[in-house]
Amino acid sequence: MAVPKKTSARGRPPSITRERIADAGIAMTLPGLSFVGVAAALGVSHIALYKHVANLAALRELVAEAIFDRWQAPALDADGRHSIEDDLRAFQRSLRTLVDANPGLAPFLVSHGAKTPEMLARIKHHHAEFSRVHGLPLEQAAWLLSTVAYHAVALADTVYSRHAVVDTVRRPLDPAEREAEFDRSMDALIIGALAMCGRTPSPAR
Repeated sequence: MAVPKKTSARGRPPSITRERIADAGIAMTLPGLSFVGVAAALGVSHIALYKHVANLAALRELVAEAIFDRWQAPALDADGRHSIEDDLRAFQRSLRTLVDANPGLAPFLVSHGAKTPEMLARIKHHHAEFSRVHGLPLEQAAWLLSTVAYHAVALADTVYSRHAVVDTVRRPLDPAEREAEFDRSMDALIIGALAMCGRTPSPAR
């Protein structure tokens, strides 16, 4: 009696969700993003992926939005135990960490045109909370946070980028000194921005 041949089980095709697309894209990084690469990671054809994402620009936007959605701005202390300088410093450090961990993200954070409606809604909510906690007019809170954010992101992506190729022959690289220099430059910006808003810096702790 002949042994019947085994037939491969036909399961459901891999599902294509925004979450899975984002996971694959984040793993590839924004600079290395491609339709073929994401499709391969999902186990589908790039033609199938096109049914969910229109083009490469839309794919980059989806991944960048997912990265931003998964980031949480440092919590604000409504009891006033943190000074406004403390919160701005924590904010800039958190953004630097975000940019360091996700090469290619900076343009989406600093360019008005690259922000999605969902990203803008989260930013506006954070502005409103910062305004409430620190007793600032909303317009002033938005300006302070935006100024700190733009400079922190731009510096983290250029002058102090951890992804940049650095010539260490002429000048040895001291990571701790570089971090301290970055923080000092952001402190100068924060103090100056607060002075422009009429806020006297708190005594150093």
